[in-house]
Amino acid sequence: MKYIIALVGLLVVFGLTYIASSDKRKIRYRPLVVMVVVQAALAFILLNTDIGELLVTGFAEAFGSLLKYAGEGISFVFGGIANEGAAPFFINVLLPIVFISALIGILQYIKVLPFIIKYIGIILSKVNGMGKLESYNAVASAILGQSEVFISVKKQIGLLPKHRLYTLCASAMSTVSMSIVGAYMQMLNPKYVVTALVLNLFGGFIIASIINPYKIEKEDDLLEVQEEEKQSFFEMLGEYIMDGFKVAITVAAMLIGFVALIAMVNGIFTWVFGISFQALLGYVFAPFAFVMGIPWNEAVQAGSIMATKLVSNEFVAMLDLTKQTGLSERTIGIVSVFLVSFANFSSIGIISGAVKGLHEKQGNVVARFGLKLLYGATLVSVLSATIAGLFL
Repeated sequence: MKYIIALVGLLVVFGLTYIASSDKRKIRYRPLVVMVVVQAALAFILLNTDIGELLVTGFAEAFGSLLKYAGEGISFVFGGIANEGAAPFFINVLLPIVFISALIGILQYIKVLPFIIKYIGIILSKVNGMGKLESYNAVASAILGQSEVFISVKKQIGLLPKHRLYTLCASAMSTVSMSIVGAYMQMLNPKYVVTALVLNLFGGFIIASIINPYKIEKEDDLLEVQEEEKQSFFEMLGEYIMDGFKVAITVAAMLIGFVALIAMVNGIFTWVFGISFQALLGYVFAPFAFVMGIPWNEAVQAGSIMATKLVSNEFVAMLDLTKQTGLSERTIGIVSVFLVSFANFSSIGIISGAVKGLHEKQGNVVARFGLKLLYGATLVSVLSATIAGLFL
């Protein structure tokens, strides 16, 4: 039965994507089929094989060790504020972002990350049938983040037509930055986080290839990666540490604001209509949860969490998921994969602002297709969750 529901789910995703396509005649189906098969194979390996378990365990243990090292610095500054095991969310989950950001800066400085990103991107371009720039950008987004990635390709931002700019932005919204993966892993099972990271990478290409199909001529298939301004090692390290701290503070501020606003709106809706806003959204999103493979008796609860992610951000939704009781492991797995992306309303402003900071005209272009961008990125999350559900 779950395979029939998954097939229906895939048809719904591709149907909704096809409806929004800007040029249905230009859709190339062969690369799409290849990428869906690759997604399914990777999901099976990561969720159902010993090799996948080994890879996930190794990834989780590596991040676990990094978080312990991060804890040394956090404990030095904040030790004694809270009892052991009862430290605030900001200290336990968000502040390690500072250390992970510093490590990313070091790997950037010694040219390890640029090398990895560039050549994985070139290999991906052979599979997805898209350009080198688009493939590079997708990999870079998953490591550097949805705003920082545009700095590395700023030479080309002003030269890109609207359709290529959409694909770059869609990749940025569909993935998550490596600096906050450790935070996710403290709230979700690491195997679901890793699975989502991998599936979203291909899912972004699949959805963008239908919504926004085009073919790049060979002479236009160029990749010019902007070298970072030459700095001393400690200048760079200080900059990345501060960037990591800004991310942690920004996420904390967003959580305070969104959690409080949702609580207020829930209270108003409960007082006026006798049902909370989140519960109401749960009914709206329940059909999508069901076609993703979630049992109908849990679909409203899962749909509420999915909607929370869309209207606020993934951290709020993940916190909501950790508080839920009575959900099956299958439902938790499918919802977890859905949550690991930047697909929410606030990301429209973040991405358009990042592009506008580099090229004002192109930033305005991004703002105009912002809702279509969110639509596509949300379908990427639904696609990844549906495929993951096949193997849970």
